[in-house]
Amino acid sequence: MWFGLYTRTKGPLDSSGFEHIFHGEIHNGGISGFHSWVQFYLQEKAGQINYLSYSAKGPWSGYPDVYGFQFKWGTYLKTLGSMFIGSSPEFEIGILTLCYVTSPDSLCSVKIGGQTLRIQTYTWANSTYGSGKRYVASAYPTV
Repeated sequence: MWFGLYTRTKGPLDSSGFEHIFHGEIHNGGISGFHSWVQFYLQEKAGQINYLSYSAKGPWSGYPDVYGFQFKWGTYLKTLGSMFIGSSPEFEIGILTLCYVTSPDSLCSVKIGGQTLRIQTYTWANSTYGSGKRYVASAYPTV
């Protein structure tokens, strides 16, 4: 569900849910996906990210937390990208998988540290694998 390749542009098989969420993609002149604070940190450290502002913060006083950011990746703008901050990649894969499996194409509510978190999931409906299962198109925490 995470690593199956598909195309978002009717071209070569060059995208996956994992790439979209954890690495980010340039699509239609803007940033698509890019919901990983680890990738954000690495790209900012390499001078590739221009952090512009944050527009929302989750309810937690510690980490992990959820933030909504506006940033530029090279010359491309992400007007609002939400992501966990301070969590492990294993936690993110686990919670996003849980929400994708139980609430595909919708909002999933989970409680973390006594607070409700909502995660939006989307399936890739243009191709399937194994008994008609659908690939992850995107999944991210909402703010």
